[in-house]
Amino acid sequence: MTETKYKKIETILKQRIIDQTYPLNSLLPTELELAQEFNTSRPTINHAIHNLVQEGLLEQRKRLGTLVKRNKIQQEFTHLIQSYNQEMSTKGLKTKTKVLYFKKITPNSEVQAEFNISASDSVFKLIRLRYADNHPIVKVTTYIPASLVPDLEKINFSNISLYSELKKRNLAVTHVVRKLEVKKASSEIARKLAIKENDPVFYFCTCRYTNKDQKIEYSIATYRGDMNSFIIDLKR
Repeated sequence: MTETKYKKIETILKQRIIDQTYPLNSLLPTELELAQEFNTSRPTINHAIHNLVQEGLLEQRKRLGTLVKRNKIQQEFTHLIQSYNQEMSTKGLKTKTKVLYFKKITPNSEVQAEFNISASDSVFKLIRLRYADNHPIVKVTTYIPASLVPDLEKINFSNISLYSELKKRNLAVTHVVRKLEVKKASSEIARKLAIKENDPVFYFCTCRYTNKDQKIEYSIATYRGDMNSFIIDLKR
């Protein structure tokens, strides 16, 4: 078995998964069928399939066969500060943002505590549904003190980055604190993210700060569990 042979087959199979020659949740042809197609041995096919299983594109099921899976998007924001669009574009994914709600509101007790403000202080509440390659990936609810960015309501956040607008106002984010939980999707979240109720979701509470250690944003983001994974990069 040569590396060139199994790598070539692995590349062909991966492309067939990407272009949906092998559709999502379909069964891959058997190792014997693939060995006959590529005029090679079953161990060579097995090696190629094993690599695709490790990559998350295939899943082997006992008494069933090898199932085509959707590859999860590796989110790197746990150790990098960048916008959603920036991160997705580096992965070659096409993004889209749908603004579900954007108004200046009276903060509830939770938001008041986060920003150490009172009920008489206004905040902007921005709810966005964000997509990658036309799949809804995450619902994000963001709060920003209106006193810091009074003109924010003029911005169309369906096509403009919040990070870029903050930077223009000398409020660039330089420090981020996140809390992660795994929860079950509510019926409302399930509808928005096109998943089933009670499916697992990643639930992030995030506080963002400027270089003056000023809290500029508090957000709650709910990510689909079936399409996202998260990289934690620790250095000593």
